[in-house]
Amino acid sequence: MKSGRLLGGVGLIALLAAPALAFAAAREDVALDRGWQVRLDPADAAAIKAHPKEARWLPASVPGSVQQDLIASHRVPDPFIGTNEGAIQWVGLSDWQFRTSLTVTPAMLARDHLDLVFDGLDTFATVRVNGTVLLTGDNAHRRWRADAKALLKPGANVILVTIASPIRHLQPMVLADKHPLPGEYDSAFGDEPKGKQTSPYIRKPKYQYGWDWGPRIVTIGLWRPARLEAWDDARLDRFRVAQDALTDTQARLTAHATVVADRAETVTIRATVTTPDGRTLTAERQADVAAGRNDVTVPLSIPDPRRWQPVGYGAQPLYTVAATLAAKGETIDQARRQIGLRTVTLDRRDGAFGFVVNGTPIFAKGANLIPFDSFPARVTPQTIQSLLTAARDVNMNMIRVWGGGYYLDDSFYEMADRMGLMVWQDFMFGGAVTPPDAAFRENVRIEADEQVARLGDHPSIVIWTGNNEVLSGWENWSDRKAYKKAIGPDGQERIGAGMAVLFDRVLRGAVTANSPGTPYMPGSPSSDYEGPVDTDANGDRHFWDVWSGSKPVENYLDSCPRFMSEYGFQSMPAMATIRGFAGKGVLAADSAVMKAHQKFLAGEGNARLQFYIDQRLRPAKDFADFVYLTQVNQAQAIDLAARHHRACRPVTMGSLYWQLNDVWPSISWASVDYDGRWKLLHYAARRFFAAQTIVAEHRDGATRVTLVSDATTPTPARWRLSVRDMAGAVLSTHEAATTLAPLSAATVATLPDATLFGSAAPAHSYAVAELFVGDRRVSRVLVDRLVPKDMALPDPGITTTWSGDQVTLTARNLARGVMLDVGAFTGGQPSDNGFDLLPGESVTVRLPAAARKTLTIRTLAR
Repeated sequence: MKSGRLLGGVGLIALLAAPALAFAAAREDVALDRGWQVRLDPADAAAIKAHPKEARWLPASVPGSVQQDLIASHRVPDPFIGTNEGAIQWVGLSDWQFRTSLTVTPAMLARDHLDLVFDGLDTFATVRVNGTVLLTGDNAHRRWRADAKALLKPGANVILVTIASPIRHLQPMVLADKHPLPGEYDSAFGDEPKGKQTSPYIRKPKYQYGWDWGPRIVTIGLWRPARLEAWDDARLDRFRVAQDALTDTQARLTAHATVVADRAETVTIRATVTTPDGRTLTAERQADVAAGRNDVTVPLSIPDPRRWQPVGYGAQPLYTVAATLAAKGETIDQARRQIGLRTVTLDRRDGAFGFVVNGTPIFAKGANLIPFDSFPARVTPQTIQSLLTAARDVNMNMIRVWGGGYYLDDSFYEMADRMGLMVWQDFMFGGAVTPPDAAFRENVRIEADEQVARLGDHPSIVIWTGNNEVLSGWENWSDRKAYKKAIGPDGQERIGAGMAVLFDRVLRGAVTANSPGTPYMPGSPSSDYEGPVDTDANGDRHFWDVWSGSKPVENYLDSCPRFMSEYGFQSMPAMATIRGFAGKGVLAADSAVMKAHQKFLAGEGNARLQFYIDQRLRPAKDFADFVYLTQVNQAQAIDLAARHHRACRPVTMGSLYWQLNDVWPSISWASVDYDGRWKLLHYAARRFFAAQTIVAEHRDGATRVTLVSDATTPTPARWRLSVRDMAGAVLSTHEAATTLAPLSAATVATLPDATLFGSAAPAHSYAVAELFVGDRRVSRVLVDRLVPKDMALPDPGITTTWSGDQVTLTARNLARGVMLDVGAFTGGQPSDNGFDLLPGESVTVRLPAAARKTLTIRTLAR
């Protein structure tokens, strides 16, 4: 069958014609991003019988996934809507083919090399050119490259990519194993037996197999860009810039270029540094390269360097380093990196866990980031920008990129560099026990080497960690202990040793080789093999007694960990987001659609929301009020924990709550929901992560007041703790002037109830803790002696006054947990929310005037 007839309506991608060159020619890149089609693999007879329409070619997007293509073609329903998740499961259980055509001219065939390059094949892929196998891939986190010149011909060429179902590909092996490796989350759809998961054995984003906040959508496709690279003598395979030394007077750098050469030749590498103020500095080196890979270095020196600082500690000056590769006097390739100059160390003295950037101990304030979407290819720079801006705008300075997803695009790290947001970067291991075989580790070694080389220059990345909860789970989780008992001492040693080699040597080696100035830890939580993991005494902690363990939120106050890298509390998303996936019908927490979008405890997590409402707050008046109360509980719980962590400084040096974002519209731990709407927690973060804050903890019949400052210089301040009754009368006041020491937390008072509250009834009195810098109040918290449901909260008597896109709220009486609930309004959100108002107090909030029609003011009053 002739290729033209075979291709049918497939679009053509033409390579630009180039004249035959006597001299060295520059590399040409041609994007393979048009004209793709997809169909079921003809060899998958069962899938074709069940879905005959999908046996015919339909339009496909690259980058993308077959699931996205089927949704776009209305072949499957949107899994994010209603209870549609189950209807898309068959796609990930089928084998698929993607094809396109490219036109090659004789002039292009005169080039020495025509490489097909795939930045992301998901996952078990075979690439054929004109019917002949070019390459096979088995790792979605790697780049795949092969020289296709021998298989290409003048005119139209067929590129066919066959991708197998990862579950079906691995399942025979897993089912045959008496003791398959412990995984992450069992499938709710019956495609894998309980405890027989394929995900531990594959290098693919683990969250796509389902998590306790996300759906099971096992994607298949070319999920990152593809291209053809035409080159002759040599090309730049990698380019990175190492910071060898940094002082106030000089930065010494080394530009590392990996040159892939066709033959022995003399080449010239030129490196040009452009400083933040536009000055340029250039150095170059000639090198004799051999056929194959060659590492060429060029030393650089920058006088009077400007340091990159985390947000809140200074500016973020960035330097651009451009490299050119020349042969025979002609430039044949080029690359560029944007870097920041900074030093970072991880303080591990006596079990400590704290980041020191440019000599300054930084208290890390932030959240954990999960993937932006179930379909990575549709994440836009605008989505990334919006979420990182939301993090910076509430005083966060660190984001942890969690290990169950994928290594993010360059644009994410570039934005973090510019914003001064420190990035904690996990390697992509989410919790499953890893295979012990050498072939698996070698696959990961190549992956890690590629990814750290790609990302290691970013000043925002201040740590690499080997995994999320793999090692700590192996040590502490009951199912892992049962597994170790089942496989016996020899099996336990084999698997444990394999993980030790992977996380302590292979991944650590990738960081040492490609980003030697960045700390590495073998996992999170981790004590770096110094002793037990996930304890308060050593390393970082993941604390889940609250929420997952159903403990009271006050348990956050029980201890001071060295670094809290995970803790969290769920809530419902905004009503507009709920309506987007649940429709216009009657809403109930235990309805099928609401349980489908709640993945904790396989949909029963909404009962946990109700449990904590019953424990702490008043009964809900209706579903919208239930949504509000869950958000209040979440905000109050994390506020309590985060302030406590900050008050524990310097024992505790970080507080990263779980989680910043959502991967789909859901009920989860996120503070910003899938549609970008802030929950009350996110507004609260702006207050509890403020540079100067007051912490007032009431426990065991006393109130402890601690003042916290992230400033690097002494700050004159004044604090006040006043007691009021529900009518607003001031019953007592304690206050004092002080100076906030740099980078400190200091307890300034511990007052027994008898001293502070006197004879006032607990349900009818409360304290107001305030911190002032100059004439400005920078922090305020209210102190209840009882849980909110037991406080005698009055009718707040809130009135509203509108002026354009501003609304002023005034409270006649105490108003706790004030929420401007805009309901199903989708045109914007309030500039502030979830605050308290004292009797007679007013606050003005920006809000589109169109929201007035749907606005409801909610408080904790009954």
